[in-house]
Parts: sequence; C-alpha cells; structure tokens
Amino acid sequence: MLGWFQALMPKEHRFFDMFARHADIIVAGAEALRCVLQGGDDVPRFCQEVIARENDADEITREVLIAIRRTFITPLDRGDIKDLISSMDDAIDQMNKCAKVIGLFEIRTFEDPMREMGDVILKTAQLTREAVPLLSSIGTNAAKLNTLTEKIVHFEERADQLHDIGRKHLFMTNKEKNPMAFVIGTEVYDHLEKVVDRFEDVASEISAIVIDHV
Repeated sequence: MLGWFQALMPKEHRFFDMFARHADIIVAGAEALRCVLQGGDDVPRFCQEVIARENDADEITREVLIAIRRTFITPLDRGDIKDLISSMDDAIDQMNKCAKVIGLFEIRTFEDPMREMGDVILKTAQLTREAVPLLSSIGTNAAKLNTLTEKIVHFEERADQLHDIGRKHLFMTNKEKNPMAFVIGTEVYDHLEKVVDRFEDVASEISAIVIDHV
C-alpha cells in the first residue's frame, strides 16, 4: 500500500537544480585554480577565489543534506544523493587545500606538468557539470552519462602520468641544490592529483546510479 501511495506522490526534483548549481561552482573553482597555476603576481588573488568558491559549494551541500531529511519522496535513493553531492564537494575541497598550500608557501611559478594538471582538472569539472543534469532522466541519458564518466576516468589516468612525470623532474632538478623545492613541489603535485581522484569518485557515483536505474 505504501509503495502505491509513494508512486502517486510528486517527487522533489529540486535536487537536480542543486546538483547543477554545485557543478557550476566546481567549474568556477577549477577555472580559478588553473589561473593560479599560470603563476605571477595574481596567484594570491586567484587562490582566494578558489577558497571563496569552496565556501559557496559548502552552502549548497548543506542545502542538499537538509533537503534529504525534509523531503518525503526523493527522485533518487537518499544514499545516492548524499554520496553524489559529498563526492562533488570533496573535489572542490581538495582544490581548496591545494590553493592553501600554494598560498602558504608563496609559490609564484609552476612547472608545465602542474599547468597541464590544471587543464585536466578544469576538463573533469566541465564533464561533471555536463553530466549531473542528465540524471533527471537517467533512462534516456544512460549512454551519454556512461560516455562522460569514461572520459573523466581517462583524464584521471592522464593526471596520474603527469603526477609521475612532474615529481621525477622535480627530483632530478632539485635533489642536490634545493631539496625543499622538491618537498614543496611534491605536495602541490599530490594535491592536484587528489583533485582529479575526487572527480573520478564523482564519476563512480554517477555510474553506480545509472546501473541502479537502468
């Protein structure tokens, strides 16, 4: 009886709007982080932009978590909604951590692999923004969602390669003259890689939702 009643009740679809808003903020944060990695005197300003976008994303995450508790019928499983928004928020949280490290050590120049990792982060953020609105019609959009998540996984593999290339170059360049530069540079590389790892987590959450509904 309860199942029939729930089927007749209107479902709350504002979750997809909140996903989309959060994804927009993620892209804005990724754009700011890429600007950070271009180096120069504007690095501190763009670091603050990343931090500001992370705060904006936290607000939407809280909205989603409150809505889960207050909504009688959700368009997706409550656990799926929570896991998806949490994985998205983890991505921009990691951008924030990276920006704080760069600000802490007053870094103003960045190596080519770091800049390319910034490009990868922006591309995975854009793919996420393209994917999340499609969840409102999973049956229709399953193939497209699978394509987008596969692209995110591909970019994560490229980020791993850049992480290894960059650390190797740092070591060979600084092992004798400036070991501290190696330590600091490695920390930046690690944070950048973790950002893309978090986007892979988002892709995994989306793939799991598709599997459950198709």
